[in-house]
Amino acid sequence: MNKPRILILDIETAPLLASVWRIWDENIGLNQINSDWHLLSFSAKWVGDARIIYEDQSKAKKIEDDTRLLTVVHKLLCEADIVVAHHGKKFDLPKLNARFITNGFEPPSPYKIVDTREVAAKTFGFTSNKLEFLSSVLCTKKKLAHRKFAGFELWKQCLAGNAAAWAEMRRYNIRDVEALEELYLKFRPWQQTGSPNFSVFNDTEVEQCPKCGSENMHRNGFVCLAVGKYQRFKCGDCGAWARSGILCNTPEKRKSTLR
Repeated sequence: MNKPRILILDIETAPLLASVWRIWDENIGLNQINSDWHLLSFSAKWVGDARIIYEDQSKAKKIEDDTRLLTVVHKLLCEADIVVAHHGKKFDLPKLNARFITNGFEPPSPYKIVDTREVAAKTFGFTSNKLEFLSSVLCTKKKLAHRKFAGFELWKQCLAGNAAAWAEMRRYNIRDVEALEELYLKFRPWQQTGSPNFSVFNDTEVEQCPKCGSENMHRNGFVCLAVGKYQRFKCGDCGAWARSGILCNTPEKRKSTLR
């Protein structure tokens, strides 16, 4: 059975380095920027595959030249049907696109984006939609807290070439992807809008779960809409609900239905 290839992705970028006069509420002009941001590291994995893909700039001769990392992640995006990233629609994917076009890459092949932060905000009412909080209450693999290098210090020390900081960045980035995969699989049956339909990836005529692609579907009541009644299904694997695309109403009943 054909299933979509789902890539879990998390990137880390270098900060802007600028000359400023104040430490609070400062507007930075373009001529104050000393060094622009670039890709620092990324971690990725395919759903269902234990292998973690991790690349960083720790061995780069010129740390701001992220072409090698971009080449690897561009290839992964071209192989993906769906890309899962936390805050991916506003950060990870636009940031990558900016680096791609700046470095002369062509657009990667089209893919669907599942932004778990967006799913959390639209579907649930958690105290926080940050990956740190969501993974702490829902996942067995929690987002890691910084150890030796707290907050910005980790990025600062990586830019300085500190091997211990790069080792911590590796652990930090990889765990984000592990936690994100678990969170995505928890959210998947709940997602109502913008969820890619798994059943369209296969030509079989057997009913399949639109959320996970399982054929373990059970008839469970009906859905009544303005145009008529549809058979309702529940997935025996992920627990998602779905409905048939075929009306149950007879032509005679549809003719007599008032609106």
